[in-house]
Amino acid sequence: MVSLKNIRNNTKPNKNMNLSGIIAMLLSISLALSLCGCGSKTSEPAETVTEAENFGEEPAEDLQDTAEETKDKAEVSENTAETATDTAEVSEDVAESATDKAENTEDVAENVDNAGTNYTLSDGISIPELTINDLDVPKGSAFDRVYSMGVGFNLGNTFDAYNDGGFSDEMAIEEYWQHTYTTQEMIKDIHELGFDTIRIPVSWHNHVDDDLNISAQWLDRVNEVVDWALDEGMYVIINIHHDNHQEAGGFYPDSAHMDQSKRYITRIWEQLSARFINYDYHLIFESMNEPRLVGHENEWWINKANKDCQDSIECINELNQIFVDTVRASGGNNTSRYLMCPGYCASVDGAINPGFKLPIDPEEPEVSYADGHILVSIHAYTPYSFALEYPGVDNFDQTSTNSTRDLDSFMNSLYTTFIKNGIPVVIGEFGCRDKNGNLQDRVNFTSYYVRMARARGMACLWWDNNAFSGDGELFGIYNRKDPDKSNYDMLAALMAYK
Repeated sequence: MVSLKNIRNNTKPNKNMNLSGIIAMLLSISLALSLCGCGSKTSEPAETVTEAENFGEEPAEDLQDTAEETKDKAEVSENTAETATDTAEVSEDVAESATDKAENTEDVAENVDNAGTNYTLSDGISIPELTINDLDVPKGSAFDRVYSMGVGFNLGNTFDAYNDGGFSDEMAIEEYWQHTYTTQEMIKDIHELGFDTIRIPVSWHNHVDDDLNISAQWLDRVNEVVDWALDEGMYVIINIHHDNHQEAGGFYPDSAHMDQSKRYITRIWEQLSARFINYDYHLIFESMNEPRLVGHENEWWINKANKDCQDSIECINELNQIFVDTVRASGGNNTSRYLMCPGYCASVDGAINPGFKLPIDPEEPEVSYADGHILVSIHAYTPYSFALEYPGVDNFDQTSTNSTRDLDSFMNSLYTTFIKNGIPVVIGEFGCRDKNGNLQDRVNFTSYYVRMARARGMACLWWDNNAFSGDGELFGIYNRKDPDKSNYDMLAALMAYK
């Protein structure tokens, strides 16, 4: 394994690099990728989809009982007919591209070298050679911005941790689920490992008073970590995270709780907008994390015939609009800040549902989304049986449609619904949990997922909860306690096709 210290010494970005230097570096990377055999061939579009994204985070092993309930997702999608139509459309779009998959899993190279970061793979582990063609992506500044966000990292189970019973010391919450205190060195590591974007999920309900004023010390601490990431030149996403359940007293997207939800969304984003008013475009706001009817039989999947689901979709649309209006009204750089808005539970089905409406930007109502500043936010842990369900299945063969069908289908649905129509998409969470050491299968999945997303012009962010052992959801890749024990094989898979 490569020492993180050595990576840092050898590959630290030159912040003073001029434009010619950047162009030269990009040309070098392009040449290196071509020599590595990173080709393009489009995978076959699937005929159906079974959506079952992970929308949850697993607390540290010994504190799981105090964390949010286990988030088992329903595998059955109510949108099969719509998906079949989407798939038929996308098959026309990609007909000119070869649809046969690579039939081997040769090493791209013994060491995967991407963006200046070099990883040595473990014995017996290889990065699959993928030949997936880029699809046509509309031109526009928003698409350029999203593509530059590359592959990202979620600082999961950290500032999003909560306890509805409260804490004697609110600042202890940061370590409550994963037992580490975030340091500037960690943020440097994450950037130097090749990540372009960091999402910092934040739960606020443990840190507000009765008037919803955010605790100064909590906001200062979030601000500190945001600054560390921005100093690295990364994109940073902050949001409202685990404030959706009724016990939190935050937001709950139904008509019965709409007054409370409006007040909460408005007050939190008023304060965050004021705090970060002068920050540039590298800081991105995301309205809500996975807005849904927590505790409802349709919490994790939409029944289009269910009136509660219909009501919730309309409430989410309204809350997204309130979010945009609140941020824009604060002035300064917030008038043109990039804003991410999810549909129901941030799922693919929630976004492609005809009831989902992107908010109108009051600062640029006539500007197309392609050149605007509003992005669709998606979470997709797909295929569910491999990525999240336990035991589920532990094998992923990127050459077999049995493995890739659901992944192909949801990627194509996003492409035909949004990308093709000039609307940029960020996959804010994805990943696959460790299932008894199925490392090569996870490498196969991760490489394939990233390449499919990037071929469609999307950024994608790995969910990392810093969990490496136990019987929970093991999504850890970067080891915050001992960075040299990070999973370099998975890091290589993430960076190989970014």
